[in-house]
Amino acid sequence: MTTTAPQTTTTATTKSATAKRNDLVLAAFRIVVSFLFACHGLQGFGLLGGIDGQGTAVPFGSFPGWWGSVIELVGSVLVLVGVAARPAAVLCSGAMAFAYFVVHQPTALLPMHNMGELAAIYSWAFLLIAVLGPGSFTLSRAFRR
Repeated sequence: MTTTAPQTTTTATTKSATAKRNDLVLAAFRIVVSFLFACHGLQGFGLLGGIDGQGTAVPFGSFPGWWGSVIELVGSVLVLVGVAARPAAVLCSGAMAFAYFVVHQPTALLPMHNMGELAAIYSWAFLLIAVLGPGSFTLSRAFRR
């Protein structure tokens, strides 16, 4: 009776496939989160229904609303394309943490009660991107090649 050894894949091939899959998932996460955040930033300028659903924009130069919209829009575009993604993600994360603690948290302790779920999740999502980096599929990496 002869036994045949099972086919095995090399560790390098497995790691390479896993790394590529992880990079694709990170790119998809980064792109979706950034696109949605950009849409949120555009609302401050009266687009996509505005801040009230009627097309109202935040008054020009007002703090923190107008400046928050600028950070949301510019930061999300930088993260989306992967140019200066880590610093932009830190800025976006901080802006959402500020929004949560200044606007939402004084109303009630928990995000479900103070309507701060979106600010909290964006803050943590951008912190994750800042820590992990934008991945391989970025505009800056394409230019380096």
